[in-house]
Amino acid sequence: MKIVITSVLVDDQEKALQFYTGTLGFLPKLDVPLGSHRWLTVVAPGAEDGVQLLLEPDEHPAAKKFKAALKRDGIPATQFGVEDIHKEYERLQGLGVTFTQPPVPMGPVTTAVLDDKCGNLIQIAQFH
Repeated sequence: MKIVITSVLVDDQEKALQFYTGTLGFLPKLDVPLGSHRWLTVVAPGAEDGVQLLLEPDEHPAAKKFKAALKRDGIPATQFGVEDIHKEYERLQGLGVTFTQPPVPMGPVTTAVLDDKCGNLIQIAQFH
């Protein structure tokens, strides 16, 4: 068994696609119309056949409350690995990304937390 798709709940799929591809640098993978929504996934560059991130609509009645509670408590919805967290932090800040936590060393990892403007906090991490 292996992980092939994981998801992040988003309030607007098109806005999320633009952020996750245009700002974070992921690549579009699947875009399948499903009524008023889409099966919309992105992948990491160089890992086009790897794990997909589904930009899933937060239409379930519990989703918006769940996302709001996580965000209010400062809990990231997911985490992405980066090679150089300080360089990525500077790059993303230069693109106007809002961070709720700058890079902070935490033992074997340094993490930072950003706002994806789709209702989520996202943690980026560099493992040492």
